[in-house]
Amino acid sequence: MTEPIWHKSTYSGNNDNCVEVADNLPLVRVRDTKDHARGELTAAPAAWSAFTAFARTHEV
Repeated sequence: MTEPIWHKSTYSGNNDNCVEVADNLPLVRVRDTKDHARGELTAAPAAWSAFTAFARTHEV
C-alpha cells in the first residue's frame, strides 16, 4: 500500500492554520495541519480539482 505524501499550501508560510493534502493516492486526502487526530476528508481527484479551481477563481 502506498503511504500518503502530505503537503501544505505555500500560502500558509509558517502559519499552521491550514490543511494538508495527500494527492498521490487513488483518492485525495485532506487533514488539519495541527490536529491529525480529527481525521481526514477524502475526495475523488476530479472533485478535488473542481474544488481547487473554484477556490482559485473565487478568492476573497
